[in-house]
Amino acid sequence: MNDMAVFVTGATGIVGSAVIDSLLDRGTRVVAATRHESDATRIPAGAESRRFDFGMTGDELEAVLDGCDRLFLMRPPAIEDVRTFLFPLIDAARRRNIRQIVFLSLQGVQSNTSTPHHAVEQYLKNSDAPYTFLRPNFFMQNLSTTYGREIRDHNEIYLPAGRSLTAFIDAGDIGSVAATVFNEEGHLRTAYTLSGEQTLSYRKIARILTDVLARDIRYARPSERDYLHRLAEQGKPADYIAVHKMIYRIVRFNISAFPNRTVRKITGKPATTFLEFACRERRAWLAP
Repeated sequence: MNDMAVFVTGATGIVGSAVIDSLLDRGTRVVAATRHESDATRIPAGAESRRFDFGMTGDELEAVLDGCDRLFLMRPPAIEDVRTFLFPLIDAARRRNIRQIVFLSLQGVQSNTSTPHHAVEQYLKNSDAPYTFLRPNFFMQNLSTTYGREIRDHNEIYLPAGRSLTAFIDAGDIGSVAATVFNEEGHLRTAYTLSGEQTLSYRKIARILTDVLARDIRYARPSERDYLHRLAEQGKPADYIAVHKMIYRIVRFNISAFPNRTVRKITGKPATTFLEFACRERRAWLAP
């Protein structure tokens, strides 16, 4: 039995925590990267917490990977300069003979060359690293976290998505896929686009939430201008606003509309439906 571990970056985040849960369910050793000592309390029992920061260099990076033969790599949203902060970890992993790097990338990244994710993918390819790319669609968790307060407090989904459709993916399914590709053969130097098996409009999402929460949830469908103005009023920084402007232009082109069965093919289980997700996460939209 392999007693080496998977080193998981982003361990306290939505996807990272789902990856850890799925790995532990399969009996895989996990080393969870934590930036602050207090973060260790948020790591599931059974995983080892180890201090890590993307600002580490050289020997520090190699030491932090001690005892690990696989790496789950994700880019923190605050990091744009991947050359400075992610490439050195990839280099350290290569020196450590890490046998697989699973990178959480972005749907459509292969044609969106301006994104940091594209630069990371290219670096992994060019360095002949043993990569696997996971390219997820929009997370269902966006509705329970980023936009959860507006749904909870104002009973509305306020997004400039027009009449577009989206094949949302549950972060839990991404975790299951990651755990599978880490533990089964045949996934090296492969890229997977991860979408749900349903394609839904935001009006349909609002109807599902209305049924689950037993109160009327509306899809407001603001213009791009009104949406960006609201973000500015909320004090969001300019780069955050610019990213959201790009995201929802892509959404309105229906680039994220196409469902697939990749989760089912890899894990043997169907992707989570939004109704299943909404019932499971119902408390996120209830008054505290």
